[in-house]
Amino acid sequence: MLIVTTNDLPGWEIQRVCGEVFGLTVRSRNAFAQFGAGLKSMFGGELAGMTKNLAESRNEAMGRLIAEARNRGGNAIVAMRFDTTEIGDVWTEICAYGTAVQAVPVTDGAKYTASQLGYGVSGPSSSG
Repeated sequence: MLIVTTNDLPGWEIQRVCGEVFGLTVRSRNAFAQFGAGLKSMFGGELAGMTKNLAESRNEAMGRLIAEARNRGGNAIVAMRFDTTEIGDVWTEICAYGTAVQAVPVTDGAKYTASQLGYGVSGPSSSG
């Protein structure tokens, strides 16, 4: 699935807007990880455990976003964003959202990208 943060897809024709899609996960915080992160933050450096947890959470949200876009008939997502909200002191909500669309590559560059993504390139042919 082609996912972009831009509002359009240069070289692609958006043939149908399938609608707004969301991928959501809510995670609880590990008290021991929080304690270790608090100690580490006093001395500086990356909080590797927190970074790993955030990456896993974003990947889960993205997986759900992609599944919803496919369920709506989309093959691409435009205007993708992340939003994070803290719920109380123990939960974090991570939301990936965007607009699912059906798009067809019309330029040679877009067709190359489509082939790299494993799209079956069909639709209008272009000489440019």
